[in-house]
Amino acid sequence: MTVQRRTIVYDGPGGPFEGVFAWDDADGGPRPGILVIPNVLGQKEADNRKAEDLAALGYAAFACDVFGQGRRAERGEGYSRYMDEMNADRALLRDRLAASLSALRAQEDVDAAKVAAIGFCFGGKCVLDMARAGLDVLGGVSFHGVYDRPDYATTTPVTMKLLVCHGWDDPLAPPDALVGLGQELTEAGADWQVHAYGHAGHAFTDMSATATGIPGIAYEPRAERRSWQAMRDFLKELFA
Repeated sequence: MTVQRRTIVYDGPGGPFEGVFAWDDADGGPRPGILVIPNVLGQKEADNRKAEDLAALGYAAFACDVFGQGRRAERGEGYSRYMDEMNADRALLRDRLAASLSALRAQEDVDAAKVAAIGFCFGGKCVLDMARAGLDVLGGVSFHGVYDRPDYATTTPVTMKLLVCHGWDDPLAPPDALVGLGQELTEAGADWQVHAYGHAGHAFTDMSATATGIPGIAYEPRAERRSWQAMRDFLKELFA
């Protein structure tokens, strides 16, 4: 088994965009594809490693870019500026997600009929927006996402199956926001499930998050381990 990666530059509204595709070259033929959507900082090495982890599980994965080539942030003052632009124009975000999805499907190692998405923090919101927008994706996993609805008309029924992995102490998604998401997805006819982790806050999969010193935003290893296993089970069922 040898996991490989290659950089892909692709077009989309406001592009170009640049992401990293990972696959196991020992596996012959197309296999299910997973779109990996980054957090507030944008496309980075941590996302590329997630793509490689998925490739080691037998998938082909694309750590995509929705901010634009060269538009990356670091923690500190102004770190959310690119995310803020996307939050202010959710329709543009939707279209950039669609372009990233097309780039994934265009890879010869991907079975275009079997595609899912996972996302972290802001990327978790993106996964939910893909479902709300009716993008052609079988399923998605939101890790410590944010649950506010977009300002455009959403699709009913939602056909994308969803797993929401949630830190119970998340200050950006308190319990009433989680209940609201459940009500929204139920009304939309979605096949959804929530795994909530006690004593875990926002960014519980991100080892660098604890260094921010912001209350409620920290790495939590048990929640990371359990949510990754939940994702594995979800994807196995999704592509069965």
